[in-house]
Amino acid sequence: MAGIKRSAEALAQAVAELEVLAKDELRRRWAESFNVAVPSRASREFLQRSLAYRLQEQVLGGLTPRLRNRLAKLAGAFEKDPRFAPRPEPSFKPGTRLIREWKGEIHEVEVLEGGFSWRGHHYTNLSRIAREITGTRWSGPLFFGLKKRPSREAHHDA
Repeated sequence: MAGIKRSAEALAQAVAELEVLAKDELRRRWAESFNVAVPSRASREFLQRSLAYRLQEQVLGGLTPRLRNRLAKLAGAFEKDPRFAPRPEPSFKPGTRLIREWKGEIHEVEVLEGGFSWRGHHYTNLSRIAREITGTRWSGPLFFGLKKRPSREAHHDA
């Protein structure tokens, strides 16, 4: 526990030191840290914030692969349509139960810390469970009513 506290204190000190560095030194550290040329119009605040984030990332860890993938998909959607409005993804606490009737049979899924449980088996995503239940490819969130089916009008407006 003491090691964690010391690294948090060292991180706070390193971030605070960025405030007093000259812009030339910030630019040098930025280029070294990100391994690319500094954007020509990079402001002092941008350099400080991005270096602070990089320091935090090195000490505390970066984005998960899942979040990186989600951000890449969102960026792609915004590039295709600047008016794109993402919907928040539902999140559930462990212990939440999702119930769905399919062909007269009730299916109950329990949300776990790292996935889902259905019929005593662990799954990492709802779509796999929906496929097991229906025998066909389904969006798990759509199958369990967590996501609305896109309207036909939405497809024709673009």
